[in-house]
Amino acid sequence: MQYRNIIRILGLLVGILSVTMLPPALVSYIYGDGAGVAFLSAFVLYLFSGFVAWYPNRSQKDDLRAREGFLIVVLFWTVLASFSAIPFMLTETPNLSLTDAFFESFSGLTTTGATILTKIDGLPHAVLFYRQQLQWIGGMGIIVLAVAVLPMLGVGGMQLYRAETPGPVKDSKMTPRIADTAKHLWYIYLFLTVCCATAYWAAGMSVFDAISHSFSTIAIGGFSTHDASMGYFNSPIINLICVTFLIIAGVNFALHFAAFRSRNVRTYIFDPEFKTFITIQAVLTLICFFGLIGYGYESNFEIAFDDALFQAVSISTTAGFATTDFSQWPAMLPLLLIFASFVGGCAGSTGGGMKVMRVVLLYLQGIRELSRLIHPKAIISIKLGRKPLPDKVVDAIWGFFSAYAAIFIICMVLLMASGIDNITAFTAVAACLNNLGPGLGEVAANYAAVNDFSKWVLVAAMLFGRLEIFTLLVLFMPSFWRD
Repeated sequence: MQYRNIIRILGLLVGILSVTMLPPALVSYIYGDGAGVAFLSAFVLYLFSGFVAWYPNRSQKDDLRAREGFLIVVLFWTVLASFSAIPFMLTETPNLSLTDAFFESFSGLTTTGATILTKIDGLPHAVLFYRQQLQWIGGMGIIVLAVAVLPMLGVGGMQLYRAETPGPVKDSKMTPRIADTAKHLWYIYLFLTVCCATAYWAAGMSVFDAISHSFSTIAIGGFSTHDASMGYFNSPIINLICVTFLIIAGVNFALHFAAFRSRNVRTYIFDPEFKTFITIQAVLTLICFFGLIGYGYESNFEIAFDDALFQAVSISTTAGFATTDFSQWPAMLPLLLIFASFVGGCAGSTGGGMKVMRVVLLYLQGIRELSRLIHPKAIISIKLGRKPLPDKVVDAIWGFFSAYAAIFIICMVLLMASGIDNITAFTAVAACLNNLGPGLGEVAANYAAVNDFSKWVLVAAMLFGRLEIFTLLVLFMPSFWRD
């Protein structure tokens, strides 16, 4: 294992992370909220720590193997999220404990959107901007950004890309060079962010709110600068803009690139994952709409449809924005939306969950097994569109599903053992493992009431969910550490 090379790369990344302290400091200067000193102090600390890690190992530039790639990805997220907790502890408002600071930073960087903060409207603008910025950085994956930058610093990127990129198919590249692939992803990401911010501003948001919410919308994160989330603006137009960009961000970014390159929208229409994703959004919206009307929760059709559309898309894409308290909706609707978050967005999107692609393949595998019961000697292949998939892909997805279920059960049992009730424990783990944010019960609004032990369990769930289980789980295999 190339430990010195790994330390060198971590030093570079911490040094790069130091730059992200400057925008919140600038926001603090503009609004005069007094929080800028904390971010400037963090900037100096990050820069110094990065230099100390990089300088003694600056000559270690060997090519990375797959194992180093997995380890670096995990260390990137744990180390950078840990460093990101420092500003929360340095600021006077909020003055968070170690546990709460780590929970908030991991939630931000993994785009989970679960928060322990209350009275968000009264926080300094610099802190509010910093939370949104964390989600924007984590949305596409800070490793993908690093893949575009690190080749210039003597670090190969393919191993990092395969380890971090979400979705079951890791070997496909949009462009021949992995650095070019990462750059194209970021170009799309940045373009969508600018478009989203402009649309929010045109719809009536302030410049600060428009930029901040565009960060968490394109990242499908769910953090807001207001306690009432999107409900603060009370605007159907803003809600529709949010829904539109959540759906766009929930689609595979490689599909966006393919459609842009071919100048043909039929690229979307012929994609089976995209069609399934849109169908799920439509069905959930209709169920929620008729549920709200049928149970007498809302008599106004326009308001009912607006709430149904917004919450269905927000929860199922794992954003977690809110225009109303969906946990108070009648019958099975709240739990239905929580279950929808297990599906999440498309592979290669900024959404969480198991990904639509995996759910589609699990369904097709189930159909194949039923067909084999009827025709035991038949050779039946699984096709995605018209393309048959190798059995190793299906086997890997079944393995992923098994590991996903096991991690979920372990985390839920640990939360229940700490004294948390069943509904809260189930939905809190679901919300963090799926990188959703809000749950039901005690965590419907925030996680302030959750005990410290459970917060650390949920931090681990966020990390497992963001790294899609296997990237983190492989480190627990003894054979991983043998040369």
